[in-house]
Amino acid sequence: MKKYLVVSDTHGRDENFYDVLDIEEPVDGIIHCGDFEGSEGKFALAANCPVFFVSGNNDFFSSLNREIDFELDGHTFFVTHGHHFLVSMDLENIKSEGIARGADIIIFGHTHKPVAKQVDGVYLFNPGSLSYPRQEGKRPSYLLLYTHEDGSISYEIKYL
Repeated sequence: MKKYLVVSDTHGRDENFYDVLDIEEPVDGIIHCGDFEGSEGKFALAANCPVFFVSGNNDFFSSLNREIDFELDGHTFFVTHGHHFLVSMDLENIKSEGIARGADIIIFGHTHKPVAKQVDGVYLFNPGSLSYPRQEGKRPSYLLLYTHEDGSISYEIKYL
């Protein structure tokens, strides 16, 4: 089994990211869905594992891609911040784009609200926000994604 830490929307308030890293290490990789606001370099240096990062709508000076596709442990990932796919309205656009790219795991941020569900054969994940949560209870959140040797995945949304 491999364990991946998925986070988003840290907005330059980095202490919660480092706290989560301390809690969850070791991890086999980190996926950040954007809105670092300048912290992506520090996060990459702090990680003792591969990192997969995209820029968000507040990452004005970032040279990171807005979207990435990659294969990992037998799964095809599509990762983006989500604002270009209007994820604040519904998840149809991002789901359709992910399916068109052949992804079975679609990960995004932007809404600051956690999502973890399977729809039409694909997984849709949003870890929420570590800095400015907007869901009921407003607790900083992140997602742990586990890939298993039999090809299955499991996941859990966790809160600080």
